[in-house]
Amino acid sequence: MAGLEESEPDSESPHADPRGDPFLPTRFSVPGRPVTFLRRERLTTHLDEALRTPLTMVNGAAGAGKTLLVADWAAGRQDCLAWLTTDAVGQGPGMFWAYALHALRGSGVALPADIGSPADAGSVAPGLLARLAAELSMRDGPVVLVLDDYDRVTDPEIAEQLEFVLHHAGRGLRLILVTRTEPLLPLHRYRAAGELTEIRGAELAFTDDEAAALLELHGLRLPTTAVGALVERTRGWAAGLRLCALAARESPDPQTYLKEFEADRTTVADFLLAEVLKRQTAETQDLLLRVSVLERFCGDLANALTERTDAGSTLARLERENGFVEHLGHAWYRLHPLFAEILRAHLRARSPCLEPELHRRAAQWLRRSGSLLETLGHGAAAGDWEFAAAALVDDLAIGQLFTGLPSDDLAELFSRMAPEARSPATDLVRAARELAECDLAHGLVHLRDAERSLAREQPGADLPEWAAARLSCALLEALAGRLTGSPERAETAMKAAGRLREEIPAHLLDRHPEFLALLMTHLGSARLWAGSFEEAGAALSAVAGSSDGAATALPREDALARLALIDYLNGWLGRAESKARAAMTERERYGLARTSRCGVEGLVLAAVAVDRNELRRAGTLLDPAGGEDPALRDPVTAAGRAIATARLLLAHGDAGAALAAAESVVPADVPSPWAEGQRALVASAAHLAEGRPEVAAGLLADVPDEQAACLVGAARAHLAARRPAAAEEFLDRVRPDGRFGPAVTVRATLVRAEVADAAGDPATARRLVAEALQEARREQLHRPFLEAGPWIRRFLDAPSPRGLAAGWIIPGSTPHGGALPQVEERPPPVVEELSPRECDVLRRLAQMMSTEEIAADLYVSVNTVKTHLKSAYRKLSVNRRSEAVRRARDVGIL
Repeated sequence: MAGLEESEPDSESPHADPRGDPFLPTRFSVPGRPVTFLRRERLTTHLDEALRTPLTMVNGAAGAGKTLLVADWAAGRQDCLAWLTTDAVGQGPGMFWAYALHALRGSGVALPADIGSPADAGSVAPGLLARLAAELSMRDGPVVLVLDDYDRVTDPEIAEQLEFVLHHAGRGLRLILVTRTEPLLPLHRYRAAGELTEIRGAELAFTDDEAAALLELHGLRLPTTAVGALVERTRGWAAGLRLCALAARESPDPQTYLKEFEADRTTVADFLLAEVLKRQTAETQDLLLRVSVLERFCGDLANALTERTDAGSTLARLERENGFVEHLGHAWYRLHPLFAEILRAHLRARSPCLEPELHRRAAQWLRRSGSLLETLGHGAAAGDWEFAAAALVDDLAIGQLFTGLPSDDLAELFSRMAPEARSPATDLVRAARELAECDLAHGLVHLRDAERSLAREQPGADLPEWAAARLSCALLEALAGRLTGSPERAETAMKAAGRLREEIPAHLLDRHPEFLALLMTHLGSARLWAGSFEEAGAALSAVAGSSDGAATALPREDALARLALIDYLNGWLGRAESKARAAMTERERYGLARTSRCGVEGLVLAAVAVDRNELRRAGTLLDPAGGEDPALRDPVTAAGRAIATARLLLAHGDAGAALAAAESVVPADVPSPWAEGQRALVASAAHLAEGRPEVAAGLLADVPDEQAACLVGAARAHLAARRPAAAEEFLDRVRPDGRFGPAVTVRATLVRAEVADAAGDPATARRLVAEALQEARREQLHRPFLEAGPWIRRFLDAPSPRGLAAGWIIPGSTPHGGALPQVEERPPPVVEELSPRECDVLRRLAQMMSTEEIAADLYVSVNTVKTHLKSAYRKLSVNRRSEAVRRARDVGIL
């Protein structure tokens, strides 16, 4: 497939975070100390204990001097030390650990490449953390990891993961948390074990002597009583003392100023506005107020907001003068968060109508610079939905509403789009959001509105933008063809896309590999529905074999699952199972969250389990309580679920329910030959099980040669109706070209064996049964022998077949009373690996602990324990606690 063999996306670069943005170097640098910094030996001596305990916590209020204290201590260390300043913006487990790993590597810790790095800002695979902990535990000396501003990490999952790594790294890791709040870690355990070093707010507070020394560093010599009064009023708060000193030294009477400050009891916000903002010129004040609407900014962006040309030099000066402007690297800056918040409030009070205009200017500048997500955020903040939607469509990024890392953020952002916003782009975005939720009625209305509007526009100077919008229409048309079961619509959309791609700048296609991957997956699925297995396989294989990383992980999962279904329908159970398992683990490779457990891959695994007589596992995989991803509710999935469910019910001996399940209606524009054939095949087997061979044969009277499984089913029905010649005619139509696998050929061989037995040729029947056993053994294929009927019992007792059947097929009887072989159900394999925390919960479950007791023992909430249990049940294919413990022991987890 042309266009899918792209280079790796930025999110996988060693110099980029999971969102594809470059790592910010300032987050890994030990902060510098100002010339007025006061070293306090009592605190640095206490910090030396950090090397003797696994965990150190420096906990105090904002501005308590935590960061400067630890930075001063760290600067004098000769140990291996890594520094990471955490960030609340876009924070998530994946982003956190990507930065933590980068910090460790940057500090000289030689981490093996196979540890990897998360691809999704919101999640991280458990295996990565286990490998990291194991590597650290083997170090000769500990690495010290400082996490500054750790109070910005509010995700309990990150805290659990951090505790896991700290615990299992042993003496190889010393963790220092610089935080404003109590971290979500089991601190009482560390305290009880003497493994926690703590420096808290009371200890961080300045004493009178320290405050006097600090004021002297600022050029202020005050009477002891004045210093004592200031310490009393500020409670020794470092930032308050420093801010007061900065303001006081500008006053002609510092002592009086400090006395007034104490008397007025002003807040930090008041102080910053009065003594920081107002100290600047009117032009600089205006600059600070305007850039306060931005998370980050550079000189050119600030110029766009202020309509000036000197913002770059002003920002550099403010940063040098510690004017609450922080340098991020590469000429980008941000305001101190508290300062920015105060400035925004002041801006709204001073110019209440200016903020939307500033967001609009920022969005326009960012769009020209290629920063799409920031562009969309500011466009939305400005209320300019036509602009925001056009930016998404023109960038060819509409596919990110379906897949990729920012899909949830984009969906949430555009969910706020005003209904009066009308343009081709807004209609396309609405159509995409609705089709992503399988809301065909509304989605197609908006898609038609967009197409009509675009048809009225004449391509001119904005030809690439017009072509991008038309190509986005083609993508949504292909999706509509998939969801409605209309292969012709998907093929037409693909042809249109092929023409339009020539008009799209190559860099847009390179930037968004998910677009073509989605397009090909929709086409492949529509072809699959049409029964064009070879053409569907070509399209789906192109996606499944691509190497575009996290950006195309979800289309690859989808493509692999549908390739697995093709293999299953052709009778290749082993291949189908392998592809289905690969599909189930595709998201986990990149730390992407799983929103469902029963897509097509789950249905294929369930169908394979039925053929292997692993009925309990099949039932768990088909459990409707597992839920489905709305984007997977297409005719292929609906038909696959109906057929797999019917086969399971038939295997349980409930022919009536199997008939009802097989005959359930799958809404689609055109019928699917394989879906109709499989439904007829299951219905025929159900009638046959209830003693109606004529009805069973009639259902499969007009079977095409391409559907070998149905031909074999028809032969079996005719044989049951005592028409062996007709049965052989159907069997002779099965092409021996290697296309069909054991699930088809074993059944065909057994029917031939029964024909031979009925014709009085037991030697041929015995040979054929042996051939079937030999072929079925490789796939652990049990159901054909259960379905064969009583006649096969005496052949399984013969010496040659008995040897082939030994160990996996044993004698038994059926629910209907006939003598049939009974298959010993084997414990199904665990498809998804359990996380360390899930294993911890299972161990306590085995000790008969209640949910509340497990929560207390693991220092987590009861809801967290329930979440872990639900996930463990799913992975173990069980529904109850006792089954989970037994299953975990069977597979060696316990």
